[in-house]
Amino acid sequence: MSSAPTTHTVIEPKVLYFGTPVTVISSLNPDGTTNIAPISSSWYLGHTVVLGIGTDGQTLPNLARERSCVINLPAAEHQQAVERLAPLTGCDPVPPVKRQQYRYEPDKFTAAGLTCTPSEFVRPARVAEFPVHLEATVAAIHEPADDNFAIVEARVVRVHVATDLVIPGTQYVDTNHWRPLMYVFRHYFELGRRRGRNFRADQ
Repeated sequence: MSSAPTTHTVIEPKVLYFGTPVTVISSLNPDGTTNIAPISSSWYLGHTVVLGIGTDGQTLPNLARERSCVINLPAAEHQQAVERLAPLTGCDPVPPVKRQQYRYEPDKFTAAGLTCTPSEFVRPARVAEFPVHLEATVAAIHEPADDNFAIVEARVVRVHVATDLVIPGTQYVDTNHWRPLMYVFRHYFELGRRRGRNFRADQ
């Protein structure tokens, strides 16, 4: 027997964050240090990662200049570290649109209680505590229809996964143990369980 039709209501939400894994992007600053920044928009096609990057931060100019990055994927247990990163920006001075909610921080690793570790194929460092690191080169940057974000295509060239998440003797991630930190309408979840709340959440 088929289920009954669902009743729908027309709404106009501020954002369409129906659920994506939290991603922390490592990019290289002009002075050679690594900037790390959480983003909420990423999806995957084969070894290509499509990233939505805001135009008012330090990450986009770094990617445009250096053409490489690391896509770090935190586990649910890293929610607090991600949230410590959330109100920080690598831009000095802080862009006007961010001044009420963000502050400039040149050393985000220390501020978030995280550790940098060298990459193999790209210059930006990886986040040592996070269980998945995807070293990538930037294939293309698409200018947006408005001035709020850009779409970045990145090609993964090296995959690092925590040893205890790899099924022994295989190239597979153990999905019974992989617990990604998810982002749904500015709230954090662990496979359906909410872990916390982003500082920009309306409720």
